[in-house]
Amino acid sequence: MIRLLLVDDQTIIRQGLANLLEAQPGLTVVGDAENGQQAVERVAALYHTPHQPDVVLMDVRMPEIDGVAATRQICTEFPEVNILVLTTFDDDDYVQQAMRYGAKGYLLKQTPVTDLAAAIRAVHQGYTHLGPGLFEKNFAAPVPLSPPEIAIPPELAALSPREQQVLRLISNGFSNREIAQALFISERTVRNHVTSILSQLGLRDRTQAALLAISVWR
Repeated sequence: MIRLLLVDDQTIIRQGLANLLEAQPGLTVVGDAENGQQAVERVAALYHTPHQPDVVLMDVRMPEIDGVAATRQICTEFPEVNILVLTTFDDDDYVQQAMRYGAKGYLLKQTPVTDLAAAIRAVHQGYTHLGPGLFEKNFAAPVPLSPPEIAIPPELAALSPREQQVLRLISNGFSNREIAQALFISERTVRNHVTSILSQLGLRDRTQAALLAISVWR
């Protein structure tokens, strides 16, 4: 049986949750609290007793101490108790702070009770659970619409893309043979590219070419 502590500043919400969750198999409510301060006190009073809560369903915006601060304190002082944030707010800061302080999950209150029960069981087993869309909104890195363009240093703007590839490899110490193998071209073609590079940049030899490349690319 998974023991639950319900934390919400609205009595009707706590009562409704208790009725719904008690009807789910394997769940029982061992207490409730109307703010973060009470939540910490309830957990402290029940800790290491037969009624110690396994999972705390924590609201966020409450008087006295809010749910984020209470989450931090409970996770620090009572590490065996798991926090599942249940709120009407999907605010980025609340989600990220609660998870950073140790909450194992974050759901919105409109979550169907069967999904809420499943999340409670998952959190109790040590898994992290985020409601639909919360991970994408708060944690997933944005996907760029198009790859960023690589700026070409003005000193090398006269070179063709292939000549720039050759010059990069020269700056990395590649021989003509190694450049040919890397670019799948002949050594003669590499030599022609090197000659063209030196001519266009007004350089004397490969060493000067390598030094210039290092100075503008690194």
